[in-house]
Amino acid sequence: MAEPRLLLTAFSPFGGEAVNPALEAMRRVPRRAGGLEVVTLEVPVLFDACTETVMKAVRGHRPRAVLCLGQAGGREGLSLERVAVNLMDADIPDNAGRAPRDAPIDPEGPAAYFSTLPHRAMLSALYNAGVPAQLSYTAGTFVCNRLLYGLLRALEAEFPRTRAGFLHVPFLPEQAARYRSPVPGMTADEAARGVAACLETLAKEG
Repeated sequence: MAEPRLLLTAFSPFGGEAVNPALEAMRRVPRRAGGLEVVTLEVPVLFDACTETVMKAVRGHRPRAVLCLGQAGGREGLSLERVAVNLMDADIPDNAGRAPRDAPIDPEGPAAYFSTLPHRAMLSALYNAGVPAQLSYTAGTFVCNRLLYGLLRALEAEFPRTRAGFLHVPFLPEQAARYRSPVPGMTADEAARGVAACLETLAKEG
């Protein structure tokens, strides 16, 4: 039997940014958590390809849980997303130039899916690690939400016992500094410390 694994994903830079804080955090996270191997994956910021990219890794590695990371500029701390809605409504284009408006992700799918991660336990782990964090009830309507919805729907059909969810990461300080009004930022090392705490929790919670 293969060793149990955790799958950690992060999006590529998008929206004209040269970096993505989620990707920088992922690159700093230890490759083991709670005795489990952590498999990492960079995901393209594409409405049409993000879910299948992650599901291909899920089918190959059969992870115990999947934690996806993305950028949420303007937020003060790490945000544990609890719900994904069946909507694509983009203010900016994805990395292929696609910007759907008022479009369902799946015309035949439910209005929303709830993440299956142990959010309260993860939030406690983040607090104990000294990393600013919060529960969030909106993953937006861009590619992050698209991935979370599509992933939860696909797992329900193929791997119903695999837990999955999404964690948003604030801007890096160098990104936040470009805005005139004060915008929160978090270093990649601090974000990585928080992500590692979440992975440790997932390894324990199963």
